[in-house]
Amino acid sequence: MKKLIIFTGAGISAESGLKTFRGTDGLWEGYRVEEVATPEGWKANPKQVLEFYNIRRKQCIAAQPNAAHLTLADLERQYDVQIITQNIDDLHERAGSSNVLHLHGEIRKAQSSLNPKFVYRMSEENIEIGDVCEWGSQLRPHVVWFGEAVPNLERATQITAEADIFVVIGTSLQVYPAANLLHEVNNTCTVYLIDPNADQMDVPAKVNRINATATEGIQILGSFLTK
Repeated sequence: MKKLIIFTGAGISAESGLKTFRGTDGLWEGYRVEEVATPEGWKANPKQVLEFYNIRRKQCIAAQPNAAHLTLADLERQYDVQIITQNIDDLHERAGSSNVLHLHGEIRKAQSSLNPKFVYRMSEENIEIGDVCEWGSQLRPHVVWFGEAVPNLERATQITAEADIFVVIGTSLQVYPAANLLHEVNNTCTVYLIDPNADQMDVPAKVNRINATATEGIQILGSFLTK
């Protein structure tokens, strides 16, 4: 089976009602990104950061996989599919995708604020001040913040290099180092970019652009894959 690697961003989850990470005003849900998505923001006001992600977590749990998520899961019948996502929600998993690699963490998990290797799947929706790991350090969201290393990036790079078909869906390709994955494909790989602004994006000439939303674009992609 051909290796089909899908790289997804906020655009695919937006169709399930989840807002994209950063608006044109530089804010995320009314907060400055620096306040809620950096180690400095956590150090300055951990209570605010926990409250922010507690709200996001509830939104993610309430959201449902959309047609794009479901179609990607169905592609496993025809291809060896691996999804690499920048999203912290679990909509791909709930849609039925078997192989999902999260670059920026998973909001339904918590991690030790002292050692990021201690990760816990959450049974409750909230993380509160005073919730600690087995070593006694405060729990924080299992989310990669700006200024932190991306632990799964090396694995994502290896997966990308093995792709027969590489599809980018719903990402602005502005968040680095993840955005560099597009340049890690091998010379024989066929590459597609699905985004409403695909024609305006600065990508290599070999990229096949599909100007459409995630749901619409995946349907168009299907017609290319069956040729």
